[in-house]
Amino acid sequence: MFGNYFYHKKIRKAVAAFGTMFNNIYVLRTNSSNEVISQVKVPLSYAPKQKYLERIRENPDLDTDTKIAIKLPRMSFEIVSFTYDQSRQLQKTNNFSQAGSSNSIRNKFYSFVPYSINFQLSIYAKSQDDALQIVEQILPYFNPQYTLTMKPFNDYPQIKEDIPITVVGVNFSDDYESPMEARRTIIYTLDFDMKINLYGPIRSTGVITKSITDIYDMETGLQDSDTQIERITTVPNPRAASADSDFGFTEYIDITDPFTDSA
Repeated sequence: MFGNYFYHKKIRKAVAAFGTMFNNIYVLRTNSSNEVISQVKVPLSYAPKQKYLERIRENPDLDTDTKIAIKLPRMSFEIVSFTYDQSRQLQKTNNFSQAGSSNSIRNKFYSFVPYSINFQLSIYAKSQDDALQIVEQILPYFNPQYTLTMKPFNDYPQIKEDIPITVVGVNFSDDYESPMEARRTIIYTLDFDMKINLYGPIRSTGVITKSITDIYDMETGLQDSDTQIERITTVPNPRAASADSDFGFTEYIDITDPFTDSA
């Protein structure tokens, strides 16, 4: 219905870029002398928050399918929603062109459609100190915005765009009121807003290599072809120049004398 198939992997790249920001966070454990006794890298995965809560609260002693309880701390993130961002919408007829497969072909794509992706990052820990170590390694980078650089098109690596990511909320919960036999879980939930640009298909068009401008007498209008007084023909110089060349143009001017009908 909409035309040819295309897939720029923008949403997939956005998910990968968001997760990459948090894939190198550590938690340090110290003794009473403030000496580091262990270092734990916090695992990160793309998964719904509820899935992890159910997995954490499982009892490995009662569930025969679960041999080992899930280890904490860890993090998970997921896409919560998509919203159209009207404030960033540009003129829809704006377009950009890039070199095509030959000098006579140009690839063109129209202005992007702005959307906001809302991500939710969940931090799970069994102690408050572990959770706070993770939170404090994240929040200082967002004041409240952090900007990534992304390449929207695989075929045109020279094209880059900035992707701002903003913290829009931080929530905290602690299930300390659970029964004594239940496992305590401290959860911090961070909500982010990522601004992305979605592009349509890339279309191939021909390159204009010749333009003709006809000039007529304003008093007589365009009704009579004999009132044409000048024709300007513009072509690139050399004629085989590509669309990205910085060569000049050659103009041919034909002047017609309306009184003698001679050129």
